[in-house]
Amino acid sequence: MYRNSRRTVLFPLAASLLAAAGLLLGQAIGRSGAESRLEAMLGRISMPQNKLSHTVALIAREYVDELSVDSLIEMAIPVLVGELDPHSVYVPASEMQEFNEPLEGEFDGIGVVFNMATDTIVVLNVVPAGPSDRAGVRGGDRIMLIDDSLVAGRKIPQMDIVKRLRGPRGTQVRLSLARRGIDEPVEVTVTRDAIPIKSIDAAMMLDKRTGYIRLSRFARTSGDELSEAIESLRGEGMKGLILDLRGNSGGYLDQAIAIADEFLPEGRLIVYTEDRNRQRMSEYSDGNGSAQDIPLAVLIDEESASSSEILAGALQDNDRGTIIGRRSFGKGLVQRQIPYSDGSALRLTVARYYTPSGRSIQKPYKAGEGEAYGRELIERYVHSEYFSADSIRFDDSLRYTTLSGRTVYGGGGIMPDEFVPLDTTRMTRYFVEVSGRNIIYRYAMDYADRHREALNSVRSVDELRALLDADRGLFADFVNYAAQRGVAYDARQAYVSREIIVAQLRAYIGRNTPLEDAGFYAMIYPIDPVLKRAVEVLSREEGPEAAQ
Repeated sequence: MYRNSRRTVLFPLAASLLAAAGLLLGQAIGRSGAESRLEAMLGRISMPQNKLSHTVALIAREYVDELSVDSLIEMAIPVLVGELDPHSVYVPASEMQEFNEPLEGEFDGIGVVFNMATDTIVVLNVVPAGPSDRAGVRGGDRIMLIDDSLVAGRKIPQMDIVKRLRGPRGTQVRLSLARRGIDEPVEVTVTRDAIPIKSIDAAMMLDKRTGYIRLSRFARTSGDELSEAIESLRGEGMKGLILDLRGNSGGYLDQAIAIADEFLPEGRLIVYTEDRNRQRMSEYSDGNGSAQDIPLAVLIDEESASSSEILAGALQDNDRGTIIGRRSFGKGLVQRQIPYSDGSALRLTVARYYTPSGRSIQKPYKAGEGEAYGRELIERYVHSEYFSADSIRFDDSLRYTTLSGRTVYGGGGIMPDEFVPLDTTRMTRYFVEVSGRNIIYRYAMDYADRHREALNSVRSVDELRALLDADRGLFADFVNYAAQRGVAYDARQAYVSREIIVAQLRAYIGRNTPLEDAGFYAMIYPIDPVLKRAVEVLSREEGPEAAQ
């Protein structure tokens, strides 16, 4: 209701202000062929543009009350863009840094990973050799003061804390830390510096033969990171690789192409795009990839989108590896970021991309109905798609074939070669209570505090596993901890959920070591059915000796 009324009020105004947006666009865009065509297009609509410019001028000159035309434009542009596809978006100047930062490969800050489980800033890990490490900050420290401003116990939003800790490189921030075993506050001054943002969360060996890489985004450095990770895992004896793209919503298209190139022989089509004039641009593998020979499994789910789907589709259509998991999101639209002179930008859909077999995997949408588009994943859940592959129906008119003649479908995401349903068998009321109240995570933090010295010394997954295996009373201690916080022990339900609770406890504890996310994923592996299926698939492909 609110959305309809807002559109009713703002859309006529938005139309009147289109001219100003067009003028800004014309000033800001570069000189590529596509952008020149866009300028030419704007020239072709010069008559309505002049009328709209005249309307804006009339409002600015004649309207009875004083107003800011700039503010009206900021309100109007999102409404205009909202009438397009679900992935075109206007980004205000104030949000550009936050919008681009995850893909740029670095930011300026102090180099800590922290969390605010309650109202306290807990340093989980310190970036090795980073600003905080050099200043003496340690994992487990509590940040009490930032530049003499009290932040402990005040329930300050986490993003506000991020803004206080970050700043231009070379500037300083003073921290007052509470440290276990030390009565007095520990005072440090940290000089901010460039902090790398890694797109690989974990790169490790799951067993003596199977490597695992989790790629969380397609950032500017993703291709180089992957090549380095593959080389490192080969040195550890890797004979097969699992590439985990679950939850990866995409990023730079060129990085998806570069990563696909690592696995494909020369001359294979990776992806092609077509714009509104059906001009086609195709990308092929160059044959220089470092992992063309390695057995491969790729994990996807309903949150794998865009560049993740380009990569998965390229490998699937070229019969390179096995795609495992659940159907991907279904984003087959390509955006170009066009800057405005004030630092804002328009991310405009300019083309569609197609997998090598010719399929568009963009799921259906109606222009201007972004809310319905966003609900589609909920509908998948309601229709039991997360639990049964048989609930998914594909249109026969969208049938395509891979290089070897296998059938694949377009029209809504990448369907995996091997479907693994969402596992809810261990979900009891007891688990929902301890998970929903954040008790699992809080216990892991408490455990990390009590074993901080041992955890900070962990340097490998094997060391972490041995440390946690030695603690036979972990689950019993947790049960008592949960009971003290209002979740009564239920023997039957606790028995059913024990495996998932213990795995999550070990995973969160593992994240509190220098291994960070690698520690998490190594410990969550026993309850991850998709990952376990991938290990089985690679074992079959590598032969009987792989299981030894």
